Amino acid sequence: APDGGFLIYLQHFSAELTEFFMIAVSLAIAAVPEGLPAVVTITLALGMREMIKRHALIRRLAAVETLGSARVICSDKTGTLTQNQMTVVKLWVDNHGFGVTGEGYTPKGEFTLNGQTVDMKLHPGAMAALRAVVLCSDAYLEVSDGSDYRVIGDPTEGALVVAAAKAGAHRASLEKVYPRVCEVPFDSERKCMSTVQNILDKENEFGLPGNFSGSSGSLYVATCKGAPDVIMQICTHYQGIDGDPVPLTDEMRSKIISANESMAREALRVLAVSYRVDPAAPEEATAKSIEQNLVFLGLFGIIDPARPEVIPAVTKARQAGIRTIMITGDYPDTAAAIGQSIGLIEPGHRVMSGAELDKLDSQSLVGILQDTDVFARVNPEHKMRIVDGLKQTGEVVAMTGDGVNDAPALKRSDIGIAMGITGTDVAKETADMVLTDDNYVSIVDAVEQGRIIYSNIRKFVFFLLSSNVAEILIIFIPTLFALPSPLTAIQLLWLNMVTDGAPALALAKEKGDPDVMMRPPRPKSEPIIHGPMRLGIFVQAIAQTVVTLGAFYLGLVWTLQANNSLPADVNPLLFVLGHDCTGINVQTAETMAFVTLSLCELFRAFTVRSERLSIFQIGPFSNIYLVWAVALSTVLLVMTVLVPFFNPIFNTSPLSLTEWQIVLGLALMPAVVEEITKWYLRIKG
Repeated sequence: APDGGFLIYLQHFSAELTEFFMIAVSLAIAAVPEGLPAVVTITLALGMREMIKRHALIRRLAAVETLGSARVICSDKTGTLTQNQMTVVKLWVDNHGFGVTGEGYTPKGEFTLNGQTVDMKLHPGAMAALRAVVLCSDAYLEVSDGSDYRVIGDPTEGALVVAAAKAGAHRASLEKVYPRVCEVPFDSERKCMSTVQNILDKENEFGLPGNFSGSSGSLYVATCKGAPDVIMQICTHYQGIDGDPVPLTDEMRSKIISANESMAREALRVLAVSYRVDPAAPEEATAKSIEQNLVFLGLFGIIDPARPEVIPAVTKARQAGIRTIMITGDYPDTAAAIGQSIGLIEPGHRVMSGAELDKLDSQSLVGILQDTDVFARVNPEHKMRIVDGLKQTGEVVAMTGDGVNDAPALKRSDIGIAMGITGTDVAKETADMVLTDDNYVSIVDAVEQGRIIYSNIRKFVFFLLSSNVAEILIIFIPTLFALPSPLTAIQLLWLNMVTDGAPALALAKEKGDPDVMMRPPRPKSEPIIHGPMRLGIFVQAIAQTVVTLGAFYLGLVWTLQANNSLPADVNPLLFVLGHDCTGINVQTAETMAFVTLSLCELFRAFTVRSERLSIFQIGPFSNIYLVWAVALSTVLLVMTVLVPFFNPIFNTSPLSLTEWQIVLGLALMPAVVEEITKWYLRIKG
């Protein structure tokens, strides 16, 4: 007898231990949202694919989240805010302003002076300027099919080459007479480029002004083009309209400055060109040896129209609480004119030059950043100072760049954006995002998509966590009252992987709320589970727990009634709580709880599509992926209940029509509670 009692005790203890183990496993399964890592990864991948459609290539996944909180976009001007389709429209030589007609890269157009068409060969000084810019550039004009012209090289140099071709100064002919010997490439510090050519034929009709036919030995011509203020500093003479060099007086310097400012106010990019004839080539190709004692030739006014689509994009960014700051190497007047034309400069805000920026210490710079919309005549070091100043004020900064020297600023910013077309490999490797079309609009679109992606992640995090908290309570509360567990471990796995997983993936395809770009950026320090979400998780966990345990309770009552185990004069709830349910078949009750919670989560998938807006405001069925996901999950759920093969696997049993009506009614209640919660949050503001 003692041996038999011990065996019975061991069997009883083993059964209890197994039951406790299964409860522990169920709680562990309920506590961990198994599908969350997969859903987050897939959502980011889908978001990146969507960004590629919008011409934004994300190189680092973390940048997707950061984009959603961007507060400042520091954008280059040329090619990003403008079309980067340069056309020379003005040429200024010796106080004479020539107009240039024609558009694009087709070398067809006329030169006008005082409204009259002129033959440029009658103005040697102007022709010298046109020839010099061709010699001091690397761009080539190509033609295909006899009429389709394109520029190979820098667009600015291409515009100069095209203007020269309109006057008959073609690169192929000039290079035969003036082969290049050496060059000093353009850099952002010097703001100019220089070349040295050998003069092979001193009497050639393409010759520069001056009579060299009597010279013996070799002759070389140095040409230099760049920013007008830089070129003037290294010039001692200027070329007269008739072709004779004249000493550069203060009066002439004032006229050049005035012409430069006049062109800049018309939103023209202005370049100057100069030259010097030497009896010998420089011993070494350095800026110091070439860029001195030059003859000033003239100014070229180049138009680069703003992209028409940029104007609404700047407005859209401002409505979203995002400032746009233009950073350019052009003159302040040129930058201001472009900024005004696209609506970038706000009333009362200023334009600051790089020279003014150099005079400010870090603290002073932080103070003026809030009302400065344009920085002109800047270099890469200025970009880093601007980024640092903005970050000191707590801003999340996106910075664009394309050159090698821009890489430090791209790395220093929160979101480095490189140009995919004109950008260097160094800039692209450093950046977090690469624009495949070099367009400012793509930056705004990427910010919008970043907000949508982050919002979608929050939606399914809320969806999964609220369901998991409810599952924990559904397992934990009955255990406290020594009742059978409403859900088995395999049912919980089914809920987490199938019932929750498919709708959560479909939520990743949400297009975002209609007002996603009408709200300010989220604070940088705001956690993903913020106050309203915590409230929502609490409310939903309670609502789902109540309806699921309610379904389980009704199932237990009906089971006890079917077994004639429920006295007629006893409160069913008190009886269930105080009754030992061991040995009673609770499969129907578990099935009702399982189906109720499953349908709860499927119905709720429609209500969590927006954190603020009602399901009727966004359209119940506007996300077709969610409709199909819920439909598929519902079909699979019904199969686990109605198909006999699945009943022993999932511990389910077929439900009667009345039971189906009960679980459907209970399952709808959390969705209704969710809509009421969102209504409360909307009126609360």
